[in-house]
Amino acid sequence: MKILILNGPNLNLLGVREPGIYGSSSFEQYLPTLRERFSSVEIEYFQSNIEGVMIDKMQEVGFSYDGIVLNAGAYTHTSVALHDCIRSLRCPVIEVHISNVHTREEFRHHSMISAACRGVICGFGLDSYRLAVSALVEESRKD
Repeated sequence: MKILILNGPNLNLLGVREPGIYGSSSFEQYLPTLRERFSSVEIEYFQSNIEGVMIDKMQEVGFSYDGIVLNAGAYTHTSVALHDCIRSLRCPVIEVHISNVHTREEFRHHSMISAACRGVICGFGLDSYRLAVSALVEESRKD
C-alpha cells in the first residue's frame, strides 16, 4: 500500500509556527513514528507552499497510490482548483487539520475541499495524520 501525505503552505514551519496551536514538533520529527506504526505501508511525504505544485503532485500519484492525506493549510478555505483536482483522482483523499478549525477564526470554518474528500479529520494535533492513514488502511481492507 502506498499513501502520500501532502502538506500545504506554512506547514514546513511546524514546530516553529504558533506552537500553542500547532505544537512544538516538526512534521519531519513526527514522520518516523508514523512510518514505524504503519510499517507495511509506504508513506511518501511532500510539502509545498505553492498551490499548483500541490496539484501537480496529487495528479502524479492520484491514479497509482492507494490514498492521499491532505493538509492543504490555508488553501483549504480558498481553493476551487484543489477541490477540482481531488474530484478527478481515482484514490481517496482525506482532509486533515492539526487544529480544530471550527474553534478558530470564522474564515477557517468553511472548507472548499471537504466535499471532494472521502473524510475530514481535525483537532487531534499531529495525531490527525495517524487517524487519516488508519482510515485509508481500513478502507483498503474492505475492497
